[in-house]
Amino acid sequence: MKRRALLAGGAALAGGLAGSVANRAASAAVPAPTAAAASRTLRVAFDFAETGFDPPRVGDQSSIRVIAHIFEPLLTYDLLARPAVLVPQTAAALPEASADFRRFVVTLQPGILFADDPVFQGRPRELVAADYVYTFKRFYDPAIRTEHLYLFENEKILGLSELRAAALKSRTPFPYDAPVAGLRVLDRYRLEVVLAAPSPRFTQLLAGWMTGAVAREVIEAFADDPQAHPVGTGPFRLAQWRRASRIVLERNPSFREQVFHTVGAAPELQHFAAQLAGVRAPRVDRVEIDIVEESQPRWLAFLNGEHDVLTVPRDLGQLAMPGGRLAPFLQRQGVVAERQVNGIAHTFINQEDAVIGGLAPERVALRRAVMLAYDSAEELRLVFNGQGLTAQSLIPPGTYGHDPGLRSEMSAPSPARAQALLDLYGYLDRDGDGWREAPDGRPLTLRIAFTPDRRARASSEVWLRRMKAVGLRVVFEFAPFGELIRRSLAGQIMMWGFIWSSSPDGDFFLGLAYGPNAGQSNDARFRLPAFDRLYEQQRVLPNGPERLALMQQAQRLLLAYVPYIAHYHPAYVELFRPRVSGPLRHPFNSDWYRWVNVR
Repeated sequence: MKRRALLAGGAALAGGLAGSVANRAASAAVPAPTAAAASRTLRVAFDFAETGFDPPRVGDQSSIRVIAHIFEPLLTYDLLARPAVLVPQTAAALPEASADFRRFVVTLQPGILFADDPVFQGRPRELVAADYVYTFKRFYDPAIRTEHLYLFENEKILGLSELRAAALKSRTPFPYDAPVAGLRVLDRYRLEVVLAAPSPRFTQLLAGWMTGAVAREVIEAFADDPQAHPVGTGPFRLAQWRRASRIVLERNPSFREQVFHTVGAAPELQHFAAQLAGVRAPRVDRVEIDIVEESQPRWLAFLNGEHDVLTVPRDLGQLAMPGGRLAPFLQRQGVVAERQVNGIAHTFINQEDAVIGGLAPERVALRRAVMLAYDSAEELRLVFNGQGLTAQSLIPPGTYGHDPGLRSEMSAPSPARAQALLDLYGYLDRDGDGWREAPDGRPLTLRIAFTPDRRARASSEVWLRRMKAVGLRVVFEFAPFGELIRRSLAGQIMMWGFIWSSSPDGDFFLGLAYGPNAGQSNDARFRLPAFDRLYEQQRVLPNGPERLALMQQAQRLLLAYVPYIAHYHPAYVELFRPRVSGPLRHPFNSDWYRWVNVR
């Protein structure tokens, strides 16, 4: 599940010499590419600055996309199969699962090597089962601030939560070598996971970018700054890093022989299957990534030939795709476009906030009024040039549990109904200044967080206009994405909107409102026992009508209590220069550059 892409997100993306990678970058200790190598360099731009490259510690899409090319999970999703199909990545085969979906055994491919690093003292370092056991345990270490722990704790791996609780209570270092019943090394290449409750979709966690294997000796050698020293088994390694400016990936010389394979390409992707037959990853030698946060400079850089691939800024969508078709001037240049709807743009409302949170009827009424006053279709039209689909709920199209027939108030704005609801519950303008006060007469101000970029400021103007129309005062808090993430995890933000990238199963999106996930993916800090029971019941069921019915009941509770306002499902358009070939964006994989080529 890809973390926030700042609408999220991811899509929530991401992913040295002795010393830090920052030092490598400063000294430019990377050989200049030859002419041949330069011709195999993919040049791209990210729209948000990365935070670093240690999987448990990051949640932004830029970091995730880098991490996904350096570290490898046990499983992945077939590049061309639709609907999504799990396939082995470093595993030799799909996991062996018990009939009750509580025990899973995974066997690794032998001979997979980590990228060379001085920590290994010149010796090849093979990937073994113990590396994944250590990788999973890191999410339970209280010393590591992570927003992904809930993914593991929700799976109820026997013994690990208890091990974490004991370390917290005793205030001692997390005991990585202590045995637990739920996570064991069976032999050099096999590991076992045992759960306290059935989990029919547990294997999806094993394909998550955050579960890519790390080497314990590297993490311990660079404990002061593991974000700057990623060493994995993936097709690329980090060559340069200038924070919030430039990232360079280079081919990992130790990467194994990986030849493209598909279990069966979707009809619309058959041409890629033919193109990739017999191809070995990676196809490029370098990936040069520039951080260009503002959309206009990023667009101009692509037009000037500085980048090979561009995710079209949604505020400039009509320039690239007028009327939904590639602009003629881009067609004449041989540029190709690919479009994909992915994820959910939403605003969370902090349920612990003293003004708007909680389950009291007047607080629920206030949130529903905010939802009814806002017009997501207007934002989509004015700010993002229609690049998306108006949302009815948190679960996106293409995700199990999405209800294509659902029509909700999320997409039915009504300022008149919002005003009536506010009047009914005592949110009145008592002093005649044009702004409503709370039912107890105290001042009422909504606080909404945004990043300080042009697109976010345009969205804030829509919010200001829509809230003013119903008499709600609103102020905006602008801060960098990383700071907002930290404040959100600490429960210090009233309202904030971003994008969560898609997941193959709606459990992930329902989990955004699951009480025990508060302070992690549950940014709204929503706690409703009736919802939690429905969430827990659907988790243990196999896919089918019974599970779908529970998921729909859970969605109705979210629509009633409004801890989240679902805005729209973003449409991403990728532009490729003629020298680029191969598929790029996958709905659930984050390693986009493994099979891309340049001529």
